[in-house]
Amino acid sequence: MKQRKLGANGPVVSAIGLGCMSFAGAFGETDEATSHACLDAALDAGITFFDTANVYGMGRSETVLGRWLAARKTDVTIATKGGIVRDPARRVNNTDTHLRAELEGSLKRLGVDHVALYYLHRRDPLVPLEDVIGTLADLITEGKVGGYGLSEVSPATLRRAHAQHPCTAVQSEYSLWTRQPELGMLQTCEELGVAFVPFSPLARGVLGESYPDVSQMAENDFRLPMPRFSAEHYPRNQAVIDSFKAFAQARGQSVAELAMAWVMNQGAHLIPIPGTRTAAHLRDWADADSITLSAAELAQIEKLLPVGFAHGDRYSDTQMLTIERYC
Repeated sequence: MKQRKLGANGPVVSAIGLGCMSFAGAFGETDEATSHACLDAALDAGITFFDTANVYGMGRSETVLGRWLAARKTDVTIATKGGIVRDPARRVNNTDTHLRAELEGSLKRLGVDHVALYYLHRRDPLVPLEDVIGTLADLITEGKVGGYGLSEVSPATLRRAHAQHPCTAVQSEYSLWTRQPELGMLQTCEELGVAFVPFSPLARGVLGESYPDVSQMAENDFRLPMPRFSAEHYPRNQAVIDSFKAFAQARGQSVAELAMAWVMNQGAHLIPIPGTRTAAHLRDWADADSITLSAAELAQIEKLLPVGFAHGDRYSDTQMLTIERYC
């Protein structure tokens, strides 16, 4: 596995990370043994960057990862997040007290006394940004975290935050069907020396060998409220993506690894974190770092899946409430 720098002042990590949200059952039920087998396969593939959050299964993802770390006793880079509250209803809390308490809970579940990266999972408009960055900077000084990150924010917020204290990474959804970060965020991160960490680079599983079956999704599946998976929009999206899948197969590549390669070819500061529950699915894209796409190949992919092709919003109105919009 090739490696990339996690921000100007961050550690060197695998060019592809692993998103651990799936270990908490967000996309269908799983078990700890299966999750640990997936983590083993990731490590065997050279993946050393693992991304989780306190609210993934209300601590379940961190607990699964922590038990694996204790058993494997391996040196990897861990990122976790704080700032979202889901009890009794989803909201955002960026207060110093809350972020500190949630970080302590995360460290305990992970079985560590320090994480390399602590993200502000969502920005709380009721707390001044300067106060939040002050808290994150203090956590760095205290040795609790190596650097801080921001998730689903605007380029303007990144600039303000970075001016106060250098930011390590920004995490946002980015894939062939979600390309808003091209409207300023990718460029701002590159300019400032901030890593950009795309989550859902495989379009919530759509850019895989087969399409997720909405009728088989669990009642609590995170994708069900998303308009792109609606009865109106999903068939239209599949009709467009079919041509890309045929293109990948004609090249002798899996759909997932070609989609991942496209993301990685958008800049050396991008470190995608695809998520999966199984070792088998992980192996579909674990070699994507070895694929270099020519200008002609990138142009062909652009022709098949032009920017803005997706039918429907990426999130429901409710899911969009805590996300900063720009452009």
